[in-house]
Amino acid sequence: MADHSVHFDVTPDATALSETHPPTVRVPTGTLVTEAARLAGIDLGQPCGGQGRCGRCAVQVTGGDVRRRSTLRLKQEDVAAGYALACQSVVESDVTITIPLQEKIERRLTTERTAIEVSVPTGYSAAAQTMRRVAVQLQPADMQDQTDDWSRLQSALRRQTGIPSLSVSLPLLRRLGGILREQDWAVTAVIETDTWDHPADAARLVDLVSGHVPDHAPLWGVAIDIGTTTVSLWLVDLITGAVRAQVAEYNGQISRGEDVISRIIYSSKKNSASPLPSGEGGLIELRDLVLKTINSLLATACKRVLADPASVVKATIAGNSTMMHLLLGIPCESIRLAPFVTAVNHLPVLPATVVGLHIHPEGSVDCLPGVASYVGADISSGVLSSGLDDAEPMMLFMDVGTNGEIVLGNREFLATCACSAGPAFEGAGVQNGMRATEGAIEEVWINNDTHEPTFRVIGGGKARGVCGSGLIALLAELFLTGVIDRSGHFNMNLSSVRVRRGEHGPEYVIVWAADSQTGYDIVITHVDVDNLMRAKAAIYAGFTVLADKVGMPLEMAEQVLIGGSFGKYINVEKAVEIGLLPDRSWDSFKFLGNTSVRGAYLALLDRAARARIRDIAGRMTYIELTADNSFYEAFTSALFLPHTDLSRFPTVQAALAQNPKNLSKEE
Repeated sequence: MADHSVHFDVTPDATALSETHPPTVRVPTGTLVTEAARLAGIDLGQPCGGQGRCGRCAVQVTGGDVRRRSTLRLKQEDVAAGYALACQSVVESDVTITIPLQEKIERRLTTERTAIEVSVPTGYSAAAQTMRRVAVQLQPADMQDQTDDWSRLQSALRRQTGIPSLSVSLPLLRRLGGILREQDWAVTAVIETDTWDHPADAARLVDLVSGHVPDHAPLWGVAIDIGTTTVSLWLVDLITGAVRAQVAEYNGQISRGEDVISRIIYSSKKNSASPLPSGEGGLIELRDLVLKTINSLLATACKRVLADPASVVKATIAGNSTMMHLLLGIPCESIRLAPFVTAVNHLPVLPATVVGLHIHPEGSVDCLPGVASYVGADISSGVLSSGLDDAEPMMLFMDVGTNGEIVLGNREFLATCACSAGPAFEGAGVQNGMRATEGAIEEVWINNDTHEPTFRVIGGGKARGVCGSGLIALLAELFLTGVIDRSGHFNMNLSSVRVRRGEHGPEYVIVWAADSQTGYDIVITHVDVDNLMRAKAAIYAGFTVLADKVGMPLEMAEQVLIGGSFGKYINVEKAVEIGLLPDRSWDSFKFLGNTSVRGAYLALLDRAARARIRDIAGRMTYIELTADNSFYEAFTSALFLPHTDLSRFPTVQAALAQNPKNLSKEE
């Protein structure tokens, strides 16, 4: 097979270009452009996992030729100008490829959208968590007492703590003698005991430092939530229970897939450079990407308090089942294939050095338990954080994101399900959708008479696209002002120039090219509306079917608890108007923010809270929505604005009665 030269011209700041790799590589015929770019040290984003669905890995072939397997999301004039989807195009000759400026990941996560005030649980004591620090003064060895160093230390700790036995790793054992003698046998031991997967009387030595550490000195731990979109990390002083730093950033895996299915597919990709015998290069790549994100956040958080990441002795981690598998490099293909089974739901406590976290090498990594393929530790942790499992009244808990995870119940029972909403509400799969970054439209209003929009942009300035909260508001406004009807069809008889036919059918122009940051019109198309309606229908159908399955009317739920960072910015009124949330009084909705990381924080501090999460995961009855036709029927009924049955949405019904224009079904 012939080799060909591939030369990359890189737009400044377009990609992460490694200084150690040349921009020209030689590859065999049939090599994907994305693989050639990787070999050249260029990181091309593939938000759909390399399936050719998103169009965001487009490159321009300026010399030579590639074979395009797909041109989805590319206009005819784009193809004529040499553009190709890197994940769907293979090299067939010597080529020159220009990498255009790619979407940067910028978000208001590290400022006002991340930091929240966290109260230490009432009555917290450092004795409640599994790590303890013990200062000991040993009798030096001499000719009359030649007890070995390890036995001498064990005896001293046994006298002070009552712990009958202690284990130690070989690396720490190698350092033990030197540490004992450095400070004349005065040392401080960090001991872990009472982990969920070991007997109560088992303990291990985590660290041994010279001298006596002051009682008030911090002992560091971290609580981590690995979200499909965002990774959040809280740095915690285990002595006081206080959260000393909060940081968050996009999950680096986004460049290889914006939803879990895309990442599962990418994880199964093979390449010859993989260190695994099976060639599971995609799995290792995704693992490395999320570890890079976590370790970067860890370094940032520690820098804020002048701590060394290596002094962190424990991490508790929550995340959905796919994220947990990818973190540990566990194949997860079975999650997306019937009968949808994980490799593991309850993971053992693991040493940091095995996981790859840059905390103390002997530090513990406790991955919290999940329930099923699509109800993971983020939901177990979220239920703990919300208090749902201990509540007397019935409540509905929802985590709205790419996957809609739902729990219904109280202290008596817990039932759960998951529905695939897709990434539309996070800006993916929408022509001008984007994440909640600078330049994203986050709120929209449309004049009922002129159909002219006004909007608010994150960071001010010109708009670049529309994020999830803006899409919800936009869909509601289009509906209530008659631009689209209940089926999502555009009213092409309106006199507004903003309603027009585009390349992909009817569309509404939110921002004209001259007023946008991109120099192109920012629009929402009929295809976009359809994607959004499917996403909201899936979530609504999920919680209604769950209620039906447990035999309780949804109205019995006294509160609707909404977790997740996305839920925090939902406009309740607009979400009800499109049928995403049930129509009920606003005070019955409670937005909890990131319940996953808070649950991980509680588990980090308190062994009883950790045991409670395990109990929650064990108590939850998982209901597979695809097991019969009930979900499909509910989903189909919800594919209208707000629903086929308007009586479910009396407030929206009243609003429609005042504005009959949106009953038009003309296309």
